[in-house]
Amino acid sequence: MQNRSASVFLHLLIFAALSAGCARNNAPAPLLGTLEWDRIGLPAEASEPITQILVKEGDQVAADQLLLTLDPRRTQAQADAAQADVARLSAALDELRHGARTETIDAARAALARAQAAATNAQFARDRAAQIRAKGLTSQADLDNANAALRSAVADVNAARANLDQLLHGTRIEDIAQGEAALNQAQANLAALQVTLQRLSVHATRAGRVDALPFKLGDKPPVGVSIASLLVGDAPYARVYVPEPVRASLAPGAKFSVHVDGVAQPFNATLARIASEPTFTPYYALSGDDASRLAWRAELALDASEATRNLPAGMPCQATAAAAK
Repeated sequence: MQNRSASVFLHLLIFAALSAGCARNNAPAPLLGTLEWDRIGLPAEASEPITQILVKEGDQVAADQLLLTLDPRRTQAQADAAQADVARLSAALDELRHGARTETIDAARAALARAQAAATNAQFARDRAAQIRAKGLTSQADLDNANAALRSAVADVNAARANLDQLLHGTRIEDIAQGEAALNQAQANLAALQVTLQRLSVHATRAGRVDALPFKLGDKPPVGVSIASLLVGDAPYARVYVPEPVRASLAPGAKFSVHVDGVAQPFNATLARIASEPTFTPYYALSGDDASRLAWRAELALDASEATRNLPAGMPCQATAAAAK
């Protein structure tokens, strides 16, 4: 009897093991991928030497915290020159709007009177030269010179009168518009330099963790190159690839359990987004029949917690659909 009971118990164990194996074989394969963080790069606004580095890689930083500084002296000098240009053009525009001063108009009237007196003398000289030439007492060249001097004097009178009229009539609207445009351009140039000057002190644009500081104190990074990068967000996300057989059954909001290599405890995650078009199948997801199937890239947002805060980027992970409750 005991032998029979032992035999039945052994058969039950074998059946249970086989059933479990079948269940595992029938279960959908896990979604493979890597753990990622949102990454922010902070570029160099100018090619200037780094004068301060106030953080180190791995530090947690708050939004707007100062990370490092670049030498501001060259940009400050350019901003000062732009400020002086703004002041000069502003004064010139005020002069155009207010018109000429009374003293300037009086000086123009005096210049016109002087030119008129010179023209009168030139007219008398020309008339005398003509009379003398009529008597044959002088050469034709002397008369020609007197005529030329008269024409020059008349031209001076016309120029002085035009200058006075311009002062009396005031500034044209077109001249004021040109002055305003020149001032606006100078102000925009100054504003751009001031922004660049402010950004030579590199601040964290969001709270996060310093991921990389590729340059050292005294280095002179090129313009536009990232001089600091931050990992931001409350928690990382799993970037996985969804095979074609299960794509139709997934929608944003689906719950998953994510296993990260080297971490015993799985993490809860939610499908945040999935690509609308299929992409290539990564090498680590190629296995058997799946090698020839399409895959969709998806992002599973891990629930934020103390355990996820310090997870590194790039770690391999596996995601399985959470059991329905």
